[in-house]
Amino acid sequence: METTKKTLKISFSTQKGGVGKSTMTTLLASVLHYRLGFNVLVMDCDFPQHSLNNMRERDKRTIMQNDYHKKAAMKQFQTINKKAYPIIKCKAETALEKASEYRSQSAVVPDVIFFDLPGTANTKGVLTTLKKMDFIFSPITADRLVVESTLGFTKAFLGLPKTDDGNMEQEMWLFWNQVDGREKTGLYDAYQSVIKELNLPIMETRIMDSKRFRKETDDTGSYVFRSSLLPAEPQLMKATKMDLFVEEFLKITHL
Repeated sequence: METTKKTLKISFSTQKGGVGKSTMTTLLASVLHYRLGFNVLVMDCDFPQHSLNNMRERDKRTIMQNDYHKKAAMKQFQTINKKAYPIIKCKAETALEKASEYRSQSAVVPDVIFFDLPGTANTKGVLTTLKKMDFIFSPITADRLVVESTLGFTKAFLGLPKTDDGNMEQEMWLFWNQVDGREKTGLYDAYQSVIKELNLPIMETRIMDSKRFRKETDDTGSYVFRSSLLPAEPQLMKATKMDLFVEEFLKITHL
């Protein structure tokens, strides 16, 4: 029987490397799937490195080797009785087709599909896939090159001619990531005013920088932050303001 449930297509997308799109995809996917009761699918389109798929393999090994994580995984499975969200390897140009195929064959219809795309718009299939997203979230950091590159790409992307196969109701949001608490707020204010002039929506929550973003479960003995098999622990979510980000994300997407 055909289901009428709408599946949201979401991408954390940026033209600059190292600003956290794959990390954000993993953190959001894990919180939504394991803690908030949504069903998630992740399309790892970052060919050829497929960093999210490789991360899943490392996470599996870690859980088997670390008692803390093994207990957390057992407890999680007993509590939610739910499998890990699938991560499907693909190329950008076949991502939509593969996601649709999975959705039609799966017993559990995903509420959200995250597309982790390559960081360069000229990679085959990136722009056509981005045009089909319901929401695009672009992380920016207080670095002139990152801001200029992101704003330039965002304006160009939004200025592309509308096509029948695009998503007319698509929303694109910028957000501050890796915010250093010691940085002068004047810097952010200056960038904010430029973003406002360009009429681009920006999220209120600013994600604080933390060395935990660069750490996976394998080099942390007794806490969980970035993992594809377990959600980040609440106190770490709070310290980085990821908890507030998730709340705002849910409001924007109406999940």
